[in-house]
Amino acid sequence: MEQKTVNLYTRQNDKTLYQLERNGRIINERIYVELHFGDIAPLFMESYDWFTREAAKKVAKPEDVKAPIWCSISPDNCLKPIPDTVVYVLEVPQDQIIYFDDVKWDYVLNRIYLPKDDEDAAAYKRHLKEIGVENGFEFFEGRYKGMFPEEVERIRASWKRVFEIDNWTIFNVCGNIWEIKKECKAYRAARGERGLVHARWNAGLARISRPHPSGGRAEYEAA
Repeated sequence: MEQKTVNLYTRQNDKTLYQLERNGRIINERIYVELHFGDIAPLFMESYDWFTREAAKKVAKPEDVKAPIWCSISPDNCLKPIPDTVVYVLEVPQDQIIYFDDVKWDYVLNRIYLPKDDEDAAAYKRHLKEIGVENGFEFFEGRYKGMFPEEVERIRASWKRVFEIDNWTIFNVCGNIWEIKKECKAYRAARGERGLVHARWNAGLARISRPHPSGGRAEYEAA
């Protein structure tokens, strides 16, 4: 039976091209996430580490991978290529994809309670009032830090709803993966017609497009 695959799209630093050629795969490192956020990284790393642990329960994570690769399910909602980046178009086995709701992810990223629905949101608001809390943003950092450990656990438990997709659209659904494999020969271009990289997961061809400051176009066949 033929394995079902879907297309995913992800923009990455163009240095990943060399990682792919040298190591046969592209993986994410925790330090890359930290560098991306800079000085505010400590505020967000707990959320990313939580996501990595929970995602590994859904799709087995290679031991050396420290963070997932963020992907869009449509080119219309993928970051466009800019100088020094590439956008990969990946044909990935469906059972290797970690789907989640990117709108709900904002709750996890901000370390606040993720309600099940509007009724649950209203009930949580009443609950905060009952325990004398003015807002739900300061349980991890701020005036309530360390005072309500049971609320912290309540919030963390609610985050699992990020994997529950209630409204499937290209704008709120993401599909993350653990690695981009090299079981594909690659071509790369300074600027392709659509500025995208095409890669088959287990066999065949990849086309890699890279924006170039000059606006020119060049293509190279990878070894």
